Amino acid sequence: MDSVVESPADRRVVALQIGRPPRSDSRVVSVCHLGLPVVVEIPPLLDDGTPFPTRYWLTCPLAVKRVSRIESEGGVKAMDALSERDSVFGARLQAAHLRYAMQRDSEVPDPARHRPTGGVAGSRKGVKCLHAHYADHRARNDNPVGEWTAPRVEPLDCELPCVLESPEGPATNPDWREP
Repeated sequence: MDSVVESPADRRVVALQIGRPPRSDSRVVSVCHLGLPVVVEIPPLLDDGTPFPTRYWLTCPLAVKRVSRIESEGGVKAMDALSERDSVFGARLQAAHLRYAMQRDSEVPDPARHRPTGGVAGSRKGVKCLHAHYADHRARNDNPVGEWTAPRVEPLDCELPCVLESPEGPATNPDWREP
């Protein structure tokens, strides 16, 4: 799961995984057992100059589906409640927001007209998006929400890759299914 600079092929794979072209160059920071991107690191300013608060983006279709289910079952509210009643968890969450913002902000050129704000997924407090917290955790950062989410999502145990290599370049695998 070593960091790899995104190649043109990675960019095409990510586009297929997320269903649209990426809005900026990125760097693959986590891959699955099949060697496909799971998480990419996004610059704080997109190619068009738009500030982007989300540093780590979840691209793996399997992980996205599983995290979406957790969110639909009340996972965000559960994490917000836990952060309010458990002071250690809450402090770790605040530390994750601060670290995330500091790392992202250190990459914003000076002087930038516009800057992204907030911590994980642009939040200043609490939990906004389990996808972003899980992606941050998967990028090897201390994130208690992502840590809580991980065992509910993993293993990412696809038998077939979501994207296939072909002579024409990467293509969505029509046979891919959630295990």
